[in-house]
Amino acid sequence: MRFKLVLASVKTHLSDDVVDAAKEAGATGATIVPARGTGLHEAKTFFGLSLESQTDIIMFLVEEHVVMDILESIETAGHFDEPGTGIAFVLGVEHVCGLKSQMKIFTEQARDHYL
Repeated sequence: MRFKLVLASVKTHLSDDVVDAAKEAGATGATIVPARGTGLHEAKTFFGLSLESQTDIIMFLVEEHVVMDILESIETAGHFDEPGTGIAFVLGVEHVCGLKSQMKIFTEQARDHYL
């Protein structure tokens, strides 16, 4: 099996929607890490102090064949068509351990995908 890591930086109020959408698209779980972000649309300042936007980094370790479905669901649920709402990208994964309890689900998903 080939795995990919999907990383999504999303506004905190959209995290649950993004995770739910990704699960509907084939993700089996997620890890959410609180973060702060900055980008082209800088945070407003108050008395010279910048107010950084709170964001969540959501990580999904998924099988290769469900990546595009998950990425599209994240884009929609995260409202990525609006400026400054989020970004997602995919990284290759070379080795994985600790997924023994999920291997049955991965095998079933792969079988369904390739039939």
